[in-house]
Amino acid sequence: MNEKIIVCLLTTALLSITPFVEAQRATKTPKIGVLRAASGPESSPELYLRAFRELGYVEGKNIAFEFRYSEGKLERLPVLVDELVRLKVDVLVASSTSAALAAKNAAKTIPIVFLNVSDPVASGLIDSLPRPGGNITGIASIDSVLAGKRLELLKETIPNLSRVAVLWNAQDRGSTQQWNESQLSHENWACKFTLWK
Repeated sequence: MNEKIIVCLLTTALLSITPFVEAQRATKTPKIGVLRAASGPESSPELYLRAFRELGYVEGKNIAFEFRYSEGKLERLPVLVDELVRLKVDVLVASSTSAALAAKNAAKTIPIVFLNVSDPVASGLIDSLPRPGGNITGIASIDSVLAGKRLELLKETIPNLSRVAVLWNAQDRGSTQQWNESQLSHENWACKFTLWK
């Protein structure tokens, strides 16, 4: 995901709480909690730090980050988000549907910015796109819609194709939405799936 978009969302969330932070303590450094379901090069803290440095924010000087990774173990997300809440972060960033749901369940007043969520309404994260409600906003992807389109393109490219293997994570709500869309798109196909844990 484009790091500039992430920084824009986080900056907006921070600006929305700045009057409250300033009223509490004029010297408080804003703290951003980042909750990720997996770690890897695309989730490197350096991406966040570099993007914020370009806007004049320097880790440890005028902004602080707390990163938590569940290493693909989705059952760890509630514990990790509880840690971030106890650390009194000013904004929570959740990088997947599962992470966003864990954040929403744990943090009723902390602003939450989600990323890479397939369908925030169907996931139960927000009430509707025009009026999300609550303390949560973010960027939704269209992966679940594209799952069916990808299979259609594959079938057009290889007309005699009759079997497709699909890897998905049944524990992750975003992945499940993509799987369901794949099944709906091609119910007449002989689809084989493998469960990833």
